[in-house]
Amino acid sequence: MSGQIESLYKVQKKDIPKAGVVLADAFQHDPVWNKVLEDANIGQKQAFFECSVRYCLKYGEAYATSEHLEGIAAWVPSHSADMTIWRGIRCGSFRSIMKMGMIRGTRLTLKMKPTFAPLEAGRKANMRGREYVYLVIISVASEFQGQGHGGKLLRALFEECEQVGTPIYLETATERNVRMYKRLGFRLLDEIALAVIDLPQWAMLREPKA
Repeated sequence: MSGQIESLYKVQKKDIPKAGVVLADAFQHDPVWNKVLEDANIGQKQAFFECSVRYCLKYGEAYATSEHLEGIAAWVPSHSADMTIWRGIRCGSFRSIMKMGMIRGTRLTLKMKPTFAPLEAGRKANMRGREYVYLVIISVASEFQGQGHGGKLLRALFEECEQVGTPIYLETATERNVRMYKRLGFRLLDEIALAVIDLPQWAMLREPKA
């Protein structure tokens, strides 16, 4: 590990609750997560977003711009891209889900698989036979947006992937983000319909530079 990644703060287990708060705030206007979590209160949303951080801490990497967690990015290698029930148990995600309440947490867990199954299928089709880094989540708390935190996180990830020649794969929920990622060197692979919630997501890929 070297270069720009060393200037970031490596998220730790103790940071998980705060990370949930940051992510719930950062994604408050995201159409997909608003639909998935439409019946959840703010505390339940925060608990839900803890799950992605737990998963990436177990199977990949999670970094923030500082220990204050102004912005967070988390990713996993391609062989861990699909969050199975067993992997969720192993990383402790169900501890966070249970914060939502037994009934609601279980109901949400059961809803997730059919909702996001098209994304899993899309990743397998788009990246068949290739290794890649899956950018699970990147976000900046609303009060810190527009201050360069997201760019700092992405540049560090880009540098790491360039060094080993690995592409970066992500999905995003808005056309505005599609345009932003294109400016950063990603290309659009396809638009994936999430039939359960009647919303699209866009799959994008950034190839390492030759």
